[in-house]
Amino acid sequence: MVGPSGCGKSTLLRMIAGLEEISGGEISIGTKVVNNMPPKERDIAMVFQNYALYPHMTVRDNMAFSLMLAKMDKATIEKQVGKAADILGLGVLLDRYPRQLSGGQRQRVAMGRAIVRDPQVFLFDEPLSNLDAKLRVAMRTEIKELHQRLKTTSIYVTHDQIEAMTMADKIVVMRDGVVEQIGTPLQLYDFPANQFVAGFIGSPSMNFLPGVVRNGQVQLQGGATLPMPTQARANEGQSVVYGTRPEHIDLTSGNDGVNTDVIVVEPTGADTQVFTKIAGVEVTSVFRERHDFRPGTSIRLKPDATRAHLFDAQSGQRLAA
Repeated sequence: MVGPSGCGKSTLLRMIAGLEEISGGEISIGTKVVNNMPPKERDIAMVFQNYALYPHMTVRDNMAFSLMLAKMDKATIEKQVGKAADILGLGVLLDRYPRQLSGGQRQRVAMGRAIVRDPQVFLFDEPLSNLDAKLRVAMRTEIKELHQRLKTTSIYVTHDQIEAMTMADKIVVMRDGVVEQIGTPLQLYDFPANQFVAGFIGSPSMNFLPGVVRNGQVQLQGGATLPMPTQARANEGQSVVYGTRPEHIDLTSGNDGVNTDVIVVEPTGADTQVFTKIAGVEVTSVFRERHDFRPGTSIRLKPDATRAHLFDAQSGQRLAA
């Protein structure tokens, strides 16, 4: 579940967990409707953003605590904790306390505490947002690998769309308490339902250029024209927004494309990001080749019409062919 802060992701997760009242509808886990079940009977395990570990307990005791509360016998607890520790590489840390662990190790302990319960559903509430960038990438891979191994339904809340794109089988995009679109990462990337989803999914974000449909082309403010996206249909004179992703823009010459002025060039090593202005709107382009444009240089850019999108200016809905 992905969306901007305050859109209702965590509230929805808390409803599934039974920590929040629901005003309508049904929540089913497996074949059971759990609306009126207390959290402890829902067979879920939650992993929080702040780890929520008991500071006075060792890693072993933190992971075993829920099993001790369930009055399991000592041998079963040892076996479950050992198995989870092996999966997460925590074997050598079992006798340490949370204060002796790094952020990534603490998050692994929090996941281990969830795994030992063998729940029907894992609920992850922005579990990586307290980690530094490099560790987040590593933990992302670990969680995805863990999910592939355990094959347990996992609901993962994040505002980071890169996390959503790389980890999800299915993404739910939310805004202001409303589900905007549900689909696989590439479905959302290639066929966004509206301008909000198109702008939210993908990094750098999709470029949006306001214009009007004239003679089978999109006329931008200032008079420049772009070819109609091949996957779009719109009426003559309709106010639209032309959407093109940074990696779907090519450098061109002659009369092809649109003339633009370079503002900033950002080499990243693998790619070069070039920021320009078209019809008064800042546009980001990403090129695999290295370019050394100077600010103020004029270049011609041509969006790939087969990969571009058209959105209705009023409703924001994608105008599909």
